[in-house]
Amino acid sequence: MPSITNNNPCVVLQKVGSITYEDRPVPELTDPHYVKIAIKQTGLCGSDLHYYETGCCGSFKVEKPMVLGHESSGEIVEVGSAVTSLKVGDRVACEPGIPSRYSQEYKSGNYNLCPHMAFAATPPYDGTLCRYYLLPEDFCVKLPDHVSLEEGALVEPLAVGVHANRLIDVKFGDSIIVFGAGPVGLLCAGVAKAFGCDKVLLVDIIDEKLAFAVEHGLASHTFNSRGQKFDDLMEKVKSIWKDSEHGLPTCGIDATGNQTCTNMCIRALAKKGRFVQVGMGPDNMDNFPIAAVMEKELTVKGSFRYSVNDYNYAVQLLKERKLNVKPLVTHRFKFSEAIEAYEFSKKGQSIKIMISGPE
Repeated sequence: MPSITNNNPCVVLQKVGSITYEDRPVPELTDPHYVKIAIKQTGLCGSDLHYYETGCCGSFKVEKPMVLGHESSGEIVEVGSAVTSLKVGDRVACEPGIPSRYSQEYKSGNYNLCPHMAFAATPPYDGTLCRYYLLPEDFCVKLPDHVSLEEGALVEPLAVGVHANRLIDVKFGDSIIVFGAGPVGLLCAGVAKAFGCDKVLLVDIIDEKLAFAVEHGLASHTFNSRGQKFDDLMEKVKSIWKDSEHGLPTCGIDATGNQTCTNMCIRALAKKGRFVQVGMGPDNMDNFPIAAVMEKELTVKGSFRYSVNDYNYAVQLLKERKLNVKPLVTHRFKFSEAIEAYEFSKKGQSIKIMISGPE
């Protein structure tokens, strides 16, 4: 049975370029529906790096010291008096954003859009890179025995991929083109394949990432777009889809935020195709292909984090071994090496960095 220590070491972003360790008070359960989690694994996300390097991510800005981390898994060490679905010792994936239970967005099933969302490591809220973290029981998803805590930490970016694919209703018989072979793009592609896409074309500018995707079953086809024009991409697309009913992919995801990638992805779709923007781009795109959207009657959506059941579906994919996320962890650091992990991430030599502990 796990025991609770009297210290709570945390990795804290003090200001741009400055991370320190702090021993903060152990959080106390005051809500009967909450649980206390001993954090065991935390993935390093691109947003964490943005805060570290620039102090902001999108419209969110760091204005005071903040505990980093939001891609975490851990072990339940204490439960509130009203908790019924979890017990001490359970291993869980931690969904790190808590909406207001009273907002219209929450009540309509779109809680990821709640304006009162308290999201870990998004200013002004502290993150999960600490020893103990509190969550409501319904924002913890129990991990099957054969799913590791590292995989549990990867449920967070996997849920992003699940949410994106669900937004455009990817299903058996569809095919997809995905731009961006970073962690989220790889997982968007892998989820699409798990959801039934027979053809999954992944586009990036780094051969090693594309080869990784094929090797680990996350994509069926790849295209290196470095120095290539749209006509070059379409030649590749038409060669892959030459025998398909639509002749072009029915679905598209841009996980880069790059204007050129968004443009090419939308233009490559079949008539009545569905597109979702996952990668965060500029506030305004100068080269948006509105004519293609109109002439093909495309459906174009935005995607923000994840919502109802996305975490559950992500864990289900791992439970049924529909998707292998283990290879995405290319570098591992101890909690005591967290600062080194952030410095290393700046080199761009990893797919996913995992920080274990605190020890």
